[in-house]
Amino acid sequence: MTKKDSDCIFCKIINKKVKSEIVYDDDNFLGILDANPRVEGHTLVMSKTHYKTMLDLPSSLGTELLDAIKKVSLDLINQGKGEGVNVLSNVGKSSGQVISHIHIHIIPRKNGDGLMVIS
Repeated sequence: MTKKDSDCIFCKIINKKVKSEIVYDDDNFLGILDANPRVEGHTLVMSKTHYKTMLDLPSSLGTELLDAIKKVSLDLINQGKGEGVNVLSNVGKSSGQVISHIHIHIIPRKNGDGLMVIS
């Protein structure tokens, strides 16, 4: 990791200073189970380098991020945690971003689960 924020909880998780359940790991991205999941399997995929939002993420990492999202999503579906997934990224405080470190929510979904989403 070239850039980090010493106060960022995700940077602490990436640097193994805070324990988390890792479900995906490659050179540039990490997937962890959400500490406050909406449903079982709710996963966060984050960059190992500290970027505040997806707008700050270099375009050169876009394909690798998409590959990570696809792998985690397919794993969740194959494990029976969902029939599909919602993929969500909040960009900025006004959209609901709480932690200023790019992260993508992957939320497994099943028909009739009752979760509310914006479509």
